[in-house]
Order: sequence, then C-alpha cells, then structure tokens
Amino acid sequence: MIPLSPTLSPEQGEGAFGDAAERLAGAASMLLGWRPDEFWKSTPAELATALMMFSSQPDAPDPDAIAALRRRFPDEDQSSHG
Repeated sequence: MIPLSPTLSPEQGEGAFGDAAERLAGAASMLLGWRPDEFWKSTPAELATALMMFSSQPDAPDPDAIAALRRRFPDEDQSSHG
C-alpha cells in the first residue's frame, strides 16, 4: 500500500517534500491515470477529492430512502410492452 499522507519529521531533512511528492504523483498516476502535468496543475483539494473514492465505500441507502425513490421514480407499467 502506498502511504498517501506521510508524516514528516524534522529529522527527515530537505528531501522529505520531494519524497512525498514523488509518492503522491505515483499514486495519482497509478490510481487516477494522471500524467505529471495533471498532477502538478491540481490543487491539494482536487487531489484529495479524486483519491477519496479509493478510501472507503459509501453506506448503502436505507429502506426508507429506497421507498422514497421508488415513489418518486416509479417503474413504467411493463404489461403494455409485451
């Protein structure tokens, strides 16, 4: 697993930013298909938003939400298409 948000300590020295940027650029390339220019032109918020889809699965809708959607968007009567 690629560490996407490394904790940087003062002991890591000047290369810490470059190392972290290299890991994030690699993750953006592998996971999102981004080329280097797309990575460097993105804001941190854009990168975080794009990578969020890999962090966890959203909860399934509850039965009440499904019932509300069925009322709002009823299926067509299939008996006339047959």
